[in-house]
Amino acid sequence: MPYVKKGVFGVILQPQRQDHMCWHDEDEYYNDGQAFKIVCRDMNGVMVTVIADNYFGYSKKEIKSQISYSANLFGGCEEEHAGGALAFPRFNLGELYFPQYEDLNSTYTFKRLCQQLINNIEIQTEGYAIDVNFSDILYVPENTLIDMQKMEVSWTSKSQENETKTTRESIQLLPDHTYVYPSGFRVQMKKHPHAPSWRLIGTLGEGTLCHKPSTVSGGGKSEISKSLQDLMISGPVFVRNLEEDLDQIEHIFNFDYSRRFRDNKLQDSRGLLSSDRTLGSVIKLLTPSISEYNDNYNQWLESIPPNILALVYMLKRFYKPEWGKNWRQRFSVDEVNGNPGHELKYENRQLQASYLRIGTRKDGTWRLFKLRQDFVAAGKVQMEDDITASTVVPVDYVKGLDPDYKANCIKLVHNCESRLFQRPDEAINRGIDKQSESDLAGRDNFISNFEPLQPEDAIELVNDVVNFEKFTKPMRQLIQKARDADPGNYFVSSAQPRIVDGKPTLNVRYLQLRPDLLNPKPYYLAETGTRLARSLSSHDPVYFPVDAVLQGRRNNPQDLNTNIRSLAVYNPIHYQELPELFMDLICSLTGKSPSTTGAGSEGAMTKGPFNALSTTADLNTALVTSILCGHDGFSSAAGYIGNIHRIDHDISMLIPEIWCRLPVKDRDPEFLIEKGYFEKLDDFEHNGKTIFASRLGYRMTEQFVHAYFGKIFDRPMIVFDDTMLRPELQDMNAYVDGINNIVEAQQRVAKNYIKDGTINDACPPLYALLQIMAKGQYDGMTINTPEFRQLFTRDYLLQSDWYFERLTNKQARDAELWRMNHAYVSSQLNETLDNETDKKIDLKARIKEAERMIGVVTSDSYIERLKGTLGADWVHKE
Repeated sequence: MPYVKKGVFGVILQPQRQDHMCWHDEDEYYNDGQAFKIVCRDMNGVMVTVIADNYFGYSKKEIKSQISYSANLFGGCEEEHAGGALAFPRFNLGELYFPQYEDLNSTYTFKRLCQQLINNIEIQTEGYAIDVNFSDILYVPENTLIDMQKMEVSWTSKSQENETKTTRESIQLLPDHTYVYPSGFRVQMKKHPHAPSWRLIGTLGEGTLCHKPSTVSGGGKSEISKSLQDLMISGPVFVRNLEEDLDQIEHIFNFDYSRRFRDNKLQDSRGLLSSDRTLGSVIKLLTPSISEYNDNYNQWLESIPPNILALVYMLKRFYKPEWGKNWRQRFSVDEVNGNPGHELKYENRQLQASYLRIGTRKDGTWRLFKLRQDFVAAGKVQMEDDITASTVVPVDYVKGLDPDYKANCIKLVHNCESRLFQRPDEAINRGIDKQSESDLAGRDNFISNFEPLQPEDAIELVNDVVNFEKFTKPMRQLIQKARDADPGNYFVSSAQPRIVDGKPTLNVRYLQLRPDLLNPKPYYLAETGTRLARSLSSHDPVYFPVDAVLQGRRNNPQDLNTNIRSLAVYNPIHYQELPELFMDLICSLTGKSPSTTGAGSEGAMTKGPFNALSTTADLNTALVTSILCGHDGFSSAAGYIGNIHRIDHDISMLIPEIWCRLPVKDRDPEFLIEKGYFEKLDDFEHNGKTIFASRLGYRMTEQFVHAYFGKIFDRPMIVFDDTMLRPELQDMNAYVDGINNIVEAQQRVAKNYIKDGTINDACPPLYALLQIMAKGQYDGMTINTPEFRQLFTRDYLLQSDWYFERLTNKQARDAELWRMNHAYVSSQLNETLDNETDKKIDLKARIKEAERMIGVVTSDSYIERLKGTLGADWVHKE
């Protein structure tokens, strides 16, 4: 570092002074003796990094920096700070499943399945198939009946001797086996996690890739791929008055459903308890539908109390045809103090309901809400965790995509890591984070910030029987093994962070072997189910493009004692159009999280401290991605909603459950806004000043909660009450200061882009946006001027000179790469001995291919080929 009076060319620059990158006294410590990281890079690409810290996560950030650097230089791709998961809707099918009429009469047949999976299955004489890679995956005909009461999987098939006759075939129903239908729909028999009962669980063949990009520290990248099942707990099912509740249920059972259709020509006389009607069919039957059902029927459905509806689903779940009309006697309550109790029993066995935590109260107690009786957590396959490489291509580059998605371009992502840098925040609560407890109980772990414990600690943990039993089995076994170990051995408990300055640290970490590498079966099932659903052959690749972009925010409440201003001004889900969204991405403002020392800006898309280039390169590419793919800017909250509601990552884990169940058309912001599911936030006056609330975009409303969270909770409106949907109701002054905090930070960051000249490397839309962020207007335009907002549209992008420049940059770099390849292979050929005939033949073929590719990438048609891709950023303009 230079002496304060002898900087570069004898001058200490203002940024150097601000960042204390100079010294006054020879004896002073750099950065006051605290941890630091310094990165230097010259225009030739030479990089030098100095890390003075024991935080091993920095090594990962260095890898991230190199990937980001190479992606920006190469073009056509980007490195993203992102998490993501394939989420598949799952359903409780009860004890009996038979495909619906439309499935039986579709093109999905077992004959076609055998053609699609010809290389991966062994067809059995009975008329089903076994997967050659996983013997517990079975493929069954389209008319297969799965009956848990009989423990049988059966179907009918045409006789080989006489096609006019049919034969009935069956195999035994086995737990932990997966039965896959020709449509990709798969069924498993699963035990209830907290009750002695079993049920059939169905999973759709097509999932939703939820992508959480550029989130701030603690924004929920890892949580998006964690199963909601870990947060679910069970407890008794309560009734208000059993006889009165059963009377209402009996009325619902006996209701005439034949007159429900809006189209009078449609007929369906099946009763609710009919064996021809599955639990899924009952759910559909009792769910309002404006398009299918008439107004009177919809109004009647709306009048059914949620608790009664939940009991209807439960009774249908247990109902057996031999009961006939005598179903009431199967359900009872105990007598308590001479009066009927409230805990429902089925054949004298206490029934269990599932509850989900959505936040905690100030005293640390959980806010628990009852889930719908038929709710089953989505099946998830982790696709990303932190470091992602992604690319964008036109849809005509690939085939076999989900036909429900109408997009001109798609984004494809790839996880760059084999081990994931996890911060198991929930592990402090024993038995909740089952994955982390299992991982930490295993071998060959790399662990940070957990308290090193010895055998005497294990003895104490085991003796505390009540709390010890809360751990999952793997962690209990580890502690019991540690109890019997020799003195001097160490272990860690998932619930005991390292003590720092007299209190448990909030920054526990460990390296997790990537789940899909450790257990490839879930991904294999996801790929196979999708292949069948899209009618792809065994030779066709299965692409999983990003279906939904769901960014995360780390929000903190106002803390006047530490001068930390509020960021908790967002409700659970917001939508922002591109100008407002990129204001947030440029600033990347975060509340205090366990891995940061304070609140503030983390640099554009959180790459500030780990970027070898100006962040304009990442921002330019991210904008091109958003415009080309038409991805909508939805975001979910983590941390706090307002000053009162602490939610941590509960909503981060919940959002994929909603999005994978949303029909594709319902995810369109225009649809959501038109239906009143999202409301626009407008600027308003407060104490004589304008508050720029429009920066927050749109937020979900009661209508959205009722329509979509009602698929998960019995009473969704009490989960997200008015104070969560409208944080300003908690504390208007804190809400106002939070918005001002965001606007002021955005202005401050934008001014730095102008001050250091990096604004000149921003593409025209972002250049104008930075000027408006800093000064409120640019060239006569404000944030709301139509001409300015037009800069963020697809039509403008494709016609712009700056996008064409990105394409020519990519063409030039591809040409240079192939020329380098040609030169290198030619040099190798010149050094090859005459008697190395095979090597010479191979090198000559490579030279010929390089010459061909040089011709391809330098042609005019190559530019046309690149349209709809990211191109390459100019990185820096002199």
